[in-house]
Amino acid sequence: MSGVPLAEVRTVAATVPAALAFERVTCRFANRQRKGESYVALDGIGLTVGEGEFVSVVGPTGCGKSTLLNLAAGLLRPSEGKVTAFGAPIDGPNRRAGYLFQSDALFPWSSALDNVTAGLCFRGTDPAEARAKGEDWLVRTGLKGFGGYYPHQMSGGMRKRVALAQTLILDPDIVLMDEPFSALDVQTRQMMENELLDLWAARRSSVLFITHDLEEAISMSDRVLLLSAGPASRIIGEYPIDLPRPRDVSEIRLTPDFLDLHRRIWNDLKAEVMKSYEQARRG
Repeated sequence: MSGVPLAEVRTVAATVPAALAFERVTCRFANRQRKGESYVALDGIGLTVGEGEFVSVVGPTGCGKSTLLNLAAGLLRPSEGKVTAFGAPIDGPNRRAGYLFQSDALFPWSSALDNVTAGLCFRGTDPAEARAKGEDWLVRTGLKGFGGYYPHQMSGGMRKRVALAQTLILDPDIVLMDEPFSALDVQTRQMMENELLDLWAARRSSVLFITHDLEEAISMSDRVLLLSAGPASRIIGEYPIDLPRPRDVSEIRLTPDFLDLHRRIWNDLKAEVMKSYEQARRG
């Protein structure tokens, strides 16, 4: 998006159905502590993710970020409003989306190759074709020669690569990611972030990325959205990230433009984090 006027981007986006669109979405859950009452997780959410756009969502703990992702995946239905994928209502599992979870979702009894190809096999893909694609994705994610390894034999970074290949081999139009790299050490995390950006650049799926890490959000995204402290979280900030691509996440974080963006977004995020902290302290 660097060098393209934001008004022009919005005009083009208005003529094409968004990859994801939330229209006045509210999500309530039964309140287990107070019978007969409900807990409002999200209130009147309106957001879009354009085709090929990388959008990150940040906010304090408990603000409904994962709920937002589950709505996009079709694992939850909104209490009010609607969620659409390329203009079609999501009324069940979103078959145009791939979901990369925070924790490993690998089959412990299966090898890396079998885990990567599991989705293709479930779809009825010819076994030889699935194997060929799986081996190709192991190469793409830096796991050539590790196809026969089992999850317990691999490091956290290797398992995350398997999970990434498992998701992207299905060629989803939308990729949903729930803090996928949060459990990794700093060096492995930055390496995985760069690998993800390289893979994304080749396919340009639409990405909705949930993270607690503001630096991660800025260094990877086209836009960053800020959710308010819960309950009844709302989107209270939208920040275009006009940093040049391709990006190296470790290098881009040292640039003046990055630091300016971080300072501006953190000022808003910090206020919400403090609100959340005070609410938790009061019980």
